Amino acid sequence: MNQKLLIALMLSALALNGCADGDPAPKTPGTKADADQHAESAHDDHDEEGAKEKGHDEHGEEGEEHTEGRVALTPEQIKTAGIVVAEAGPADIRETLPLFGVIAPNAERVRDVRARFPGVARTVTKKIGDSVTQGETLATVESDESLQTYSIPAPLKGVVTARNANAGEHTSDKVLFTIADLSTVWVEVSLFPRDAPKVRVGQTVRVTSSDTSISADGKIVYVAPYGTSANQTITARVLLDNADGRWAPGLYVTAHVTLSQSQVPLAVRNEALQTMENSTVVFVHEADGFEPRPVRTGRTDGQWSELVAGLKAGERYAADNSFIIKAELGKGSAEHEH
Repeated sequence: MNQKLLIALMLSALALNGCADGDPAPKTPGTKADADQHAESAHDDHDEEGAKEKGHDEHGEEGEEHTEGRVALTPEQIKTAGIVVAEAGPADIRETLPLFGVIAPNAERVRDVRARFPGVARTVTKKIGDSVTQGETLATVESDESLQTYSIPAPLKGVVTARNANAGEHTSDKVLFTIADLSTVWVEVSLFPRDAPKVRVGQTVRVTSSDTSISADGKIVYVAPYGTSANQTITARVLLDNADGRWAPGLYVTAHVTLSQSQVPLAVRNEALQTMENSTVVFVHEADGFEPRPVRTGRTDGQWSELVAGLKAGERYAADNSFIIKAELGKGSAEHEH
């Protein structure tokens, strides 16, 4: 359960416990009328306590109800728990080929920078990791021949990934900087010979990082015409958008190459499926809360599962973090048993 939601529910429970009536103080015996009045008062107190307990059982904690197999959460609780509600409808189910790969810079967007004329570096203004814009000065060099100082500009927008220059050093013809534009990256995957005929340029690939659970779609842009003798594999290359910088070169990923796809009339996200009492359920969002609805699945892939029974198109369901609702429902059942 989301930590904030758990804290809120615990505070509500503590508040309810704190409101419970304490033990009645002993009273001095009085007349029969006093005894009758005391008995009547005790009966009223018992009725009032029963009403409180009944009200507590019916309504649960403030903002949360567990009634008739449903869990009611306020919009704020749904948002805090990260529960995403989506609408069931058609989706494309893919037949995929899983492969392993590694993120690499797009070599077509990498530039080595050298001095135009041999000389001495007078200033070096950029270091590894700095972002640069096209034309921005990286260093200044005093030419050995003309003794004039000229600037070395960045050839493209990107990040400094290597620097081999310091002020006062002679430049000669060595590479001073390497600039990489990481707005796109490559995913280099390895194909075994038996899988190579299934993969071709233009196919869609779903790339997933196992460490960060992020995913994105890319396209195969290259399949090597020859293999690697060391590991007996063929390299294929996927072009992946990286405008937000999520894909860092060097990270290992899983790539699912789409071999074919077909649309099904009704599907839900795989994260929505939960198991309760040996049945597969989806938590449907209705007016009085989330209800576990038994469903029957058909075809599936890494993202979607076809539904052949249990749900109708247009019904809204918990697509992400549905396990939180399952946990709440289990907690509610345990409380009622006690």
